[in-house]
Formats: sequence, C-alpha cells, structure tokens
Amino acid sequence: MGAFPGITTNLGDYVADLVRFLDESLEGFFDFIYLFSSQIINAIEGFLLWMPWWVFILLIVILGWYFKSMVSGVLYGAFVFLIGTFGLWEDLMTTIAIVMTAVIISLAVGIPSGVWMAFSKGFSTVMRPILDAMQTMPSFVYLIPAIFFFGLGNISAIFATLIYAVPPVIRLTELAIRSVDREVIESAQSFGSSNWQMLFKIQLPQALPTIMAGVNQTTMMALAMVVIASMVGAQGLGEQVLVSINQIDIALGFEAGISIVFLAIIIDRITGGVADKLQKHRRVS
Repeated sequence: MGAFPGITTNLGDYVADLVRFLDESLEGFFDFIYLFSSQIINAIEGFLLWMPWWVFILLIVILGWYFKSMVSGVLYGAFVFLIGTFGLWEDLMTTIAIVMTAVIISLAVGIPSGVWMAFSKGFSTVMRPILDAMQTMPSFVYLIPAIFFFGLGNISAIFATLIYAVPPVIRLTELAIRSVDREVIESAQSFGSSNWQMLFKIQLPQALPTIMAGVNQTTMMALAMVVIASMVGAQGLGEQVLVSINQIDIALGFEAGISIVFLAIIIDRITGGVADKLQKHRRVS
C-alpha cells in the first residue's frame, strides 16, 4: 500500500494526455521543425566534412590566437589533430553540427525571449518558474517527449538539448538589458529616440558582453547533453561513449570522452575570448 491510502493523483496521466494532444493537433508544426532542423544540421555537417582537415585545424588555431593567444591557438589545433588521430574526425564534425544547430535555435528563441522579459514584468513573472523547471528537471526526462514528437535521431537530440541549454541565454539577456545604465537610456530618450532605436543602438550594444556570457553558457550546456542525447539515437562522440559503455571498451571510452573534453575546452575558451574582447571594446568606447 502507498503512504496515503485512498489518496492518489494522476498528474502524470494528464501530462501524457497533453503531450498526445499536442502531437496530434500540431503534427504539421512538428514536421516543419523536423525538416527545418534537419536542413540546418545536414548543411553544417556537410560543410564541415567537405572542409579539408588541415583547413579546419588552421581555422581553430587562428580563432584561438585572435581571441586568446598564439600558444592557446596552437594548443587548440593540437587538440583537434589528436581527435583526428583517434579516428573520430567524422564523429567530431557530427557533434559540432548538433551543438551548433542547438545553439543557433537556442539563441533565436532565447535572446528575443530575454529582451521581452526585460521589458515585460508580467512575462518575466510567468517565465521564471518555467526556466527554473527547465534547468532543474533531470535531463533524461527531456528525452521522452523528444522521442514522442520526433522519433529517434539527431533531431530529438536537438530538441532535448534546446530545453536544457536555452535558459542561461534567456536569463543573462534579461539581466543584461535591465542592467544598462539608466542615465544612458534617459539621455537617448531626451534626444527623441524611439524604443526600437534605443534597443538596437544602445541597450543591445551595451548588453552584448553579458549576452555573450549567456551564449558561452548555452553552448557549454548543449555540449554537456551530447552523451545523454546519444540515448535517443544522436550520432557523434556521444554515441561512441555509449557504445564503449555497452561493450565495456575502455580504450574507445577514453578516446571519445577526452575528445569531448578537448572540444569543451576549445568552445569555452573561444566563446569566453569573444566576450572578453567585447568587454574591452566597451570599456574603450
């Protein structure tokens, strides 16, 4: 017997009914999302696989050099070269394509939502508990509706990753817009600037370094979902980790795992470097 004899709730059943209702009612919408996401990820992956390996490594070196230092750029290039020597080059490109697609969609949804929250206290009040739930809900739970709506594959992985990764950029965008100096805003208003002019010419440029910090966090959280997303059929490095677990293959597990670590370091340092550059430019201005 349960802890509360005679007292039961069927909240989970109601949620399941809601998901089924959405799947039936919005089938065309979910098909559009599937096709749109498929085209993005296929285009990115196709381009990355078309690019010669040495060009990609050179690009990583240049980005690391510009945003961090020459030593950092060479080190990042060495990391990528090492992943290639593991025989995981195609898996690396697939993982980058999945992460980039998830981040692009997250930013397209997250930045406008954050701006809206900054200007609307009511919308912010509604969104805050939703964002709390998205960040604290076990990430495995996201896989269930992802499979239900999109089946197994990379698109389900992107959907689950989107739910997990989008809250940081929404929160930091709202914080950044709200933190813009009031004196600057009042000066713009005194010169007759419209709300749109103030947003695009003053508030967003002033808020950009903080928004970039949100982009960094969203990207890292998207990468953190790589292994979990492999459980719904996502390909790439996460799939190799899952295979190594199933086969108890220590060598493959180490190589795939350390490759994810290398990729995380590269992405974190380069996106962090972009934020630092913007912050320095803002101080000079």
